[in-house]
Amino acid sequence: MLTVFRRYRRAIIAAIVTLALTLVAVVAALNLMPDRRELRGPVTAQIAPTDSDFQRTMAGLFGSSLMDGNSIDILQNGDEIFPAMLEAIASARTSINFETYIYWTGQIAQDFAQALVERAQAGVEVRVLLDWVGSVSMDEALIAAMEDAGIQVKRFRPVRWYTLDRINNRTHRKFLVVDGRVGFIGGVGIGDEWLGDARTPDEWRETHYRVTGPVVAAMQGGFVSNWVEDTGEVLQGDAFFPPLEQTGDITAQLVLSSTGSRNYIHLMLMTALASAQEHIRMTTPYFVPDEVAIAQLRNARARGVEVDIIVPGEHMSKEMVRYTSRHLWKPLLQAGVRIHEFQPTFMHAKLLIVDNQFVSIGSTNFDERSFRLNDEANLNVYDQSFAAAKTEIFEADLSRAREYTLQDWQNRPMDIRVKDWAWSWLRTQF
Repeated sequence: MLTVFRRYRRAIIAAIVTLALTLVAVVAALNLMPDRRELRGPVTAQIAPTDSDFQRTMAGLFGSSLMDGNSIDILQNGDEIFPAMLEAIASARTSINFETYIYWTGQIAQDFAQALVERAQAGVEVRVLLDWVGSVSMDEALIAAMEDAGIQVKRFRPVRWYTLDRINNRTHRKFLVVDGRVGFIGGVGIGDEWLGDARTPDEWRETHYRVTGPVVAAMQGGFVSNWVEDTGEVLQGDAFFPPLEQTGDITAQLVLSSTGSRNYIHLMLMTALASAQEHIRMTTPYFVPDEVAIAQLRNARARGVEVDIIVPGEHMSKEMVRYTSRHLWKPLLQAGVRIHEFQPTFMHAKLLIVDNQFVSIGSTNFDERSFRLNDEANLNVYDQSFAAAKTEIFEADLSRAREYTLQDWQNRPMDIRVKDWAWSWLRTQF
């Protein structure tokens, strides 16, 4: 055997190296290739948000019921968001379920850990689900402190041999559900970058939402759907799903998308855009639309719909995303889509308003990663008063933004054009 090996050593080593490289290439391909798109083209415009069958259509298409009787408080920036979340945690009596993509280091990270520890020590069941990638820089001492207090802390899809084909598929959902009665959803991460009131570049612009009413049960279910993947535990009973009374007049619908299954959020957003008759208002930190989304926005303009999109300006957490995004703007600007760059700080809020009738809020960015790689959660709100409140906030943000014109795009320096083009080859990863 040894003689055979010596004789064919080079061939055997070459075969082993080839096999290893092939395995690496396969794993890389599995991670870099997003899930398929169900849509091959834009959704046809057939119904308007004011039509009586619009809500029934949205409920039927995307696998989640519309629930009446909810109340939603709009929380702007860290000065409003974090006190409300910490107050809810402090009020917990039976259970706290917390899922987040980003949990970094700093003061607010310590504040949340301490608040959760205090409730766990008081006998409350506390579960924390952290995305492995988004929490990689988290202080391990905080996790140890939480676990010592009896908190179940899990990392979503950590790197293991059996998860190598899903390393690039993350949970981007952001849920906090307290006693099964109070829920929070939106875009905030647990990091000091979100502290403050968006007054300076060090204070990021964000919006989060406090929710009560029957739709909180769906938010709890959204948490459980990811929790069960990591733990096998299906949460049941009154501690997690208590009877929920109506607390307001808002009709809401939770829409989830999960890696490996039909991407309901991409379908939902395109259907909502197709319904627009008057005005589309959008805010997103990462604007990297796929071909379908670009066509959907262009079709809206062809129908005479006004389209305003707020994106980050020079204050950007990922400069390569700004390059990639800008490379895609020409057909939108030519169609009359207005793109506005937010000036004071990094814009991290996510928002879609259609015709002052329909609002979608939650974790989803308007990019291919959210459309085809991440687990996301959005709350659709069918309420004119809520839409009016969100439109007022949108207009306030718009007043602090600068419109980027087609002439600006055409006058880009050559080095910027090259960067925009080069980074756009990785558009599915942003």
